[in-house]
Amino acid sequence: MSVFELAAVAAAMTWAFSAVIAAGPSAELGAIAFNRLRMGIVLVVLAAFVAITGGWRTIETAHLLPLVLSGLIGIFLGDTCLFLTMNRLGPRRSNILFSTNAPISAVLGWLFLGETIVGQKILGIAIVFAGVVLAIVFGKRRSQLSTWESVKGPMWLGVALGMGAALCQSVGSLIARPVMETGVDPASASALRVLVSVVCLSALMATGMKAVQPRAKLTLKTTGLVALSGISAMGIGMTLILFALSGGKVGIVATLSAATPAWILPLIWIRTGERPAAFAWLGAGLVILGSSLIFAA
Repeated sequence: MSVFELAAVAAAMTWAFSAVIAAGPSAELGAIAFNRLRMGIVLVVLAAFVAITGGWRTIETAHLLPLVLSGLIGIFLGDTCLFLTMNRLGPRRSNILFSTNAPISAVLGWLFLGETIVGQKILGIAIVFAGVVLAIVFGKRRSQLSTWESVKGPMWLGVALGMGAALCQSVGSLIARPVMETGVDPASASALRVLVSVVCLSALMATGMKAVQPRAKLTLKTTGLVALSGISAMGIGMTLILFALSGGKVGIVATLSAATPAWILPLIWIRTGERPAAFAWLGAGLVILGSSLIFAA
């Protein structure tokens, strides 16, 4: 395995670690307050990095609208839906639902960018969704007591939010893709997209609606966990995947980095002391297999 492939594996592991770290603070603060704090910390780190590298110069006026729309849909709506899902269904189910962004992206690319969707991709899409159904419906044993395996509220609503998160992430990437192909600095584009998310989240909280206010008082420990989650996912994870793509084969890198639903299972096992159910492992395996077929087509 090359260093680029190892970087892709490390990125998937980092994203799994970030999800497990985020579960507690997200439930404690609420999805909106948690996401604003997380994105705010990430924005400071990205802005500092871009200021040092001078990446802002690569963004032109014509790039602004697509990147703003991408940040609005992909990060503000997408991440908010993701953490709302996590608070309802736990990190395992939310990550398996979010993995459907691969088949959704394939379908959107076919519909709007004229990309081919051959039989191998169709098979991959079917396998991914089969894996998701197995992991969601049969992925919990009755003996499991962890709060991360309990469902808060209607299951259908949590699934809808998770699918919505995957759809928003795919649409956001679709909008940003033509801009990124012009050679825009990835960190600068990410910083602008994150800025849009922070502004939208702040405006939402400024309305005073009780449902979007922090559920608990912010502590130093919670702030540290939120920072660790955000920096590990948006900083370390994205840096690793960009490095992997700089020298690795795109299909292999994409497949290895899509293994987050599998990596999160042993982390949950360590964290809760409860072994995930057999169908949780099987579902995650099918998601990775389906994603590999989609990316390799």
